[in-house]
Amino acid sequence: MEDEDCPDLVPIDAGGEGETESSRSRKIPVTIITGYLGAGKTTLLNYILTEQHDKRIAVILNEFGEGSALEKYLAVSQGGELYEEWLELRNGCLCCSVKDSGVKAIENLMQRRGKFDYILLETTGLADPGAVASMFWVDSELGSDIYLDGIVAVVDAKHGLQHLTEEKPEGLVNEASRQVALADLIIINKTDLVSEEELNKVRTRVRSINGLGKILETQRSRVDLCNVLDLHAFDSLSGISLQKKLEHLKTAHAHLDKGIITVTFEVLGSIKEENLNLFIQDLLWEKNMKDKTGHTMDVIRLKGLVSIQGKSHQVIVQGVHELYDLEETAVPWEEGEKRTNRLVLIGRNLDKEIIKEVFIATVMI
Repeated sequence: MEDEDCPDLVPIDAGGEGETESSRSRKIPVTIITGYLGAGKTTLLNYILTEQHDKRIAVILNEFGEGSALEKYLAVSQGGELYEEWLELRNGCLCCSVKDSGVKAIENLMQRRGKFDYILLETTGLADPGAVASMFWVDSELGSDIYLDGIVAVVDAKHGLQHLTEEKPEGLVNEASRQVALADLIIINKTDLVSEEELNKVRTRVRSINGLGKILETQRSRVDLCNVLDLHAFDSLSGISLQKKLEHLKTAHAHLDKGIITVTFEVLGSIKEENLNLFIQDLLWEKNMKDKTGHTMDVIRLKGLVSIQGKSHQVIVQGVHELYDLEETAVPWEEGEKRTNRLVLIGRNLDKEIIKEVFIATVMI
């Protein structure tokens, strides 16, 4: 089967008799699987569906059909029963100005809640996963039913470097780089097709783009599912693991790379929440910050832990494109501990020193 073919859905073991009150009431996690054309997304999806596990998985596939129409196949499988619904999106991509259609698909799916306990959404190879993610994260319409668990990007070890370094016209973002930038987990696939030297170049490039995401290396998209599902990358449960990552994070030097990079900084002290909101809105919404050459800083992903005045626990900051959220974690500030604000930004034209100066000027007042 070609890698980008629509995968055959297999019956998922129900793991129980019928639906229960708890299965109807609890929130359903959504994992977005992205990656450039031919990277191995569909192989990964098929592997997840056929591997032995205790999850009943609903799948939403976004693949290009004939012509300009996009066929979106939505199916839930349980106990040998297959529920199907076909939707056509006229613009050829789920993530472009079809938010209502995307939300409607999930709403239709949620009418069958109790039949499944996990949702996988596979994007097209050219899709922006950030726009897709925005439908499921910080969305009041869906927030009571589902939550965004994480974004998984698959990178082809053989052709990935070529895709990640491809020059784009001024103002356009390299799609493959953007997918890696937004990912919480990056799977470097087809490692058996390259030498160690070639693999190391791909590794280095991926890490220079995204200094925060976890990297797994694999063949034929075979991975331990505990590393792919239930990441909790967009909620407060990720606070403890994020703290450890931030302490050891190394970032790229902005002057060495014109593409997407990761920068991080930390500032001591507690800050006012309203001042932090002003800083983030200026950065993500107004896009007022520019680098030394006058280029606008474009933040694709923002993550961090901060100390908010009046809160006894660390607060996690999450941002995807223009969306952001603040949530108190379960990690307390210990007595006598130096309260520190640590932020990680992934994007283009980022100047760490300028961002840090603006942060201090905005929030430390």
